[in-house]
Amino acid sequence: QAHLHIIFSTLTVTLIRHFKKSLALLGGTLFMVVLVVLQKDVGSSSAADPWLQDLVQKKDKVMVIVREAVNNINFQIRAPQPPPVQEQPTQDIHCPAGFYSLAELKPHLERPPQDPSGPGADGKAFQKAGMSPEEQKEKDEGMTRHCFNQFASDRISLSRSLGEDTRPVECVERKFRRCPALPTTSVIIVFHNEAWSTLLRTVFSVLHTSPAILLKEIIMVDDASTAEHLGKRLEEYVRQLKVVKVVRQEERKGLITARMLGASIAQGEVLTFLDAHCECFHGWLEPLLTRIVEEPTAVVSPEISSIDLNTFQFAKPVATNRAYNRGNFDWSLTFGWEAIPEDAKRLRKDETFPVKTPTFAGGLFSISKKYFEHIGTYDDKMEIWGGENVEMSFRVWQCGGQLEIIPCSVVGHVFRTKSPHTFPKGTEVITRNQVRLAEVWMDDYKKIFYRRNKNAAKMASENNYGDISDRLKLRESLNCKNFTWYLKNIYPEAFVPDLTPEKFGALKNLGSNTCLDVGENNNGGKPMIMYQCHNMGGNQYFEYSSHKELRHNIGKQLCLEATNYPDPVKLQMCQLKGKGTHLSPHQEWIFTEVRESSSAQQQGLMLSRKSNTNEPMRPTLIVTPRKISVTAKPLFCFLFFSHSEKLS
Repeated sequence: QAHLHIIFSTLTVTLIRHFKKSLALLGGTLFMVVLVVLQKDVGSSSAADPWLQDLVQKKDKVMVIVREAVNNINFQIRAPQPPPVQEQPTQDIHCPAGFYSLAELKPHLERPPQDPSGPGADGKAFQKAGMSPEEQKEKDEGMTRHCFNQFASDRISLSRSLGEDTRPVECVERKFRRCPALPTTSVIIVFHNEAWSTLLRTVFSVLHTSPAILLKEIIMVDDASTAEHLGKRLEEYVRQLKVVKVVRQEERKGLITARMLGASIAQGEVLTFLDAHCECFHGWLEPLLTRIVEEPTAVVSPEISSIDLNTFQFAKPVATNRAYNRGNFDWSLTFGWEAIPEDAKRLRKDETFPVKTPTFAGGLFSISKKYFEHIGTYDDKMEIWGGENVEMSFRVWQCGGQLEIIPCSVVGHVFRTKSPHTFPKGTEVITRNQVRLAEVWMDDYKKIFYRRNKNAAKMASENNYGDISDRLKLRESLNCKNFTWYLKNIYPEAFVPDLTPEKFGALKNLGSNTCLDVGENNNGGKPMIMYQCHNMGGNQYFEYSSHKELRHNIGKQLCLEATNYPDPVKLQMCQLKGKGTHLSPHQEWIFTEVRESSSAQQQGLMLSRKSNTNEPMRPTLIVTPRKISVTAKPLFCFLFFSHSEKLS
């Protein structure tokens, strides 16, 4: 009977799927009546009669045939069956379908009418033909105080327009889905003795370009400013702006602590950090928030445009042939910029596609508040500023997140050539911050950094960089990957110097007691000089690589290159940069082990010190046409540390 029930259910369900319900039930019932009768008649008699046993066996065969027939019918009938209809999810009334309208993305504060001929209007340069002595004095004092042209900034509207939207058409016409809804953001701006005009222009720029439904608040964090205009006057002024609040650190603790203070009181779902001298371009916020909705572990930066420190001209984005850059780092742990690789360019589908970046500048970015807390915010034992952006870059990538630049988001920034602010504990706090990040995230590769920074090496050897146990626990709890993984998967283009170079340190002329020095601002192409040995690395640090190069690769990959006599030896970009590149014979050097003399192998020439008539205290180097001889008295000798010697 169990078999009959299964057969009846299967047959009936199958027929119902393909015929009217009444016909299916009638056909199935008639078919089963026959089987029941057969089952009843045959199965109710005594099994002792031989003829009956034979009939029972025949009945069982009939039942098997029937079951197989039903299964076969079921299989054949179901073959063309369409896929089941998917149930549509219930629409959230608070998250309607479609895209945000322009009305919904209306900015928090409408920009007042602008004079197109006003100073700096539409992002143009501020120009003034002649200046009175009083004006020149004002300009000079402002430049000294802020390291940018405060005179120009003060004469430009706090609400100045940046003109037409010049981004690529994909960015300009992009629409943003209502569901899932874009998150709200708290914009955090840290300042210390900032100029009134640049600080308030940053605030108004956010208000004029950020949709009201997305801008939760602007938190201005004062890092113990002493300027009078940043006291009660500022508080009274921003009180009228409703969503703007000022919080203060009573003593100077720096950018890192100030940002953590702002983040701790922020009410938005996303934290957006800006510097105090920025201007936001059209549609800057929505692309950042959209990407965080798509990928909650993404830490996203806008494309940072330059605001000229002298004229305050805003470098607008271009619609075509944009040159995209990404962040990098050198082995002095300094942040820098580089063009994105060709393979990364090919992966970009269109102008809205994010750019993966190994590091980020750290001044301007958005991050989910939950994710910010999940990955450990900032290292709260770092001081003032310096190194925190590189530390966060390594941490985000190694712990499962990603750093991206969003090209459709553009924010201008005043790039200064130097900082106007002092460090309460001196600039060694930067070195201390760098040692902390190296000890936590770089594994054995920290040795490369220490060889380039003797102060850092000394600080590390003396454990004079604070307790890092909580950061090491964070790395373990997040199951973060090692630095080898980062170099292999995130920044495979990076040149990694020898972990244990044959020789490294200063190259010393034993006769004059001076050392080989790259000179000031030598990024390649300039002659080398001889200078008083200072034993601090930096401009006097070189490595003798396994490829017989004399590398000064603290920042760029720079090598000592022999030139034609009597031209001075120069520092040039190293030709051997990794896969697919080759060593230049002009950059290959050998050392005679007896006297540690160095010579250019390609020409058989000897390095020689040459006096400089213009600067007697800064002689240059040349290669002289003299054949190498181990027994000859060397013209130029070098003193190196071997890798087994202590860096201190």
